Amino acid sequence: MSTQEVCLLIGQDEEVLWCETSDSPVLLPDSRTRWEAIWYWRHELVEVAHSHPEGPLGFSSEDETTMTALTEALGRAPRFSVVAPGGMVARVEGRDVWVSDEPWWAEPLREVSGMTHAPMARA
Repeated sequence: MSTQEVCLLIGQDEEVLWCETSDSPVLLPDSRTRWEAIWYWRHELVEVAHSHPEGPLGFSSEDETTMTALTEALGRAPRFSVVAPGGMVARVEGRDVWVSDEPWWAEPLREVSGMTHAPMARA
C-alpha cells in the first residue's frame, strides 16, 4: 500500500471538520482549498493535524512556517499535531509534547495515510 500525507481540521469535541489527502508520502503541498477550509471553519477550529506516514515524529521546517502563518492569520494558535507510525506529537503552548492518550481520529488518520505500524509505547 502506498503512503500519503493527510491533513485534518478538528473542531470541538474532536469532530473532524475537513480532510485533505496528498499524492506524496512526504509532502502536503500548499492548497488554496485548504486555506479556504481553514478560514471557513476558523471559529470552530481547535486543532490542525496531519500525518507523517514515513516520519519524522515531529514538525518539519515547512510545518513550522505554516503554523506561524496560520497563527498570524487566525489571531490565535490552534493546537497543531503530527501523527506518525511511532506515535503522536502536539504543539501545546509553544512546546512539543508526546500524546500518550491519542484522540479517536488518530488511528483512522494512520489508516488513510497508509501507515502499517502501530504507535510504539514510550519508555
